[in-house]
Amino acid sequence: MGLAAALLFLLLAAPAAFAEQYTVGDSSGWTSTGDYQSWVQGKTFTVGDTLLFTYGGSHSVEEVSKSDYDNCNTGNAIKSYSDGNTVITLSNPGAMYFICPTIGHCAGGMKLAINVVAASGNSPSTPSTPGGTTTSPPSTPSGAPSTVNYGFMVALLGAVVGIMC
Repeated sequence: MGLAAALLFLLLAAPAAFAEQYTVGDSSGWTSTGDYQSWVQGKTFTVGDTLLFTYGGSHSVEEVSKSDYDNCNTGNAIKSYSDGNTVITLSNPGAMYFICPTIGHCAGGMKLAINVVAASGNSPSTPSTPGGTTTSPPSTPSGAPSTVNYGFMVALLGAVVGIMC
């Protein structure tokens, strides 16, 4: 019975293992030459995922409001990071905005807008662009698996294993 309980625990904890870490800017990192509007396209950021910002000493990262993002205002940061290797856990659904506060960098495009979806959702991110428009996510094909269906299947499998043991 102990083995069945351990197996059930592992099966139910499995969705947490699927959290992704996104390296902002991929191999280039967080730089003043990055194209973060293009980088975010096609990515789905989910609660539990992390963003990894890697950058040199002339950069840092500030989490800011949408208004401060739109205006490249560095005076009201929600959070500031300057360690060169910043990991930010996406803990709540909703829009998040990041800029580099170095003079001229945000205005030059060193800014990132993402939308974080709840862990049970499977909608791609729809970040706001500096012009205020949004990018429509592609639709999920009919019958495509979702996190909700996956969770149900894991629970069902766990119940079957529990009954068999």
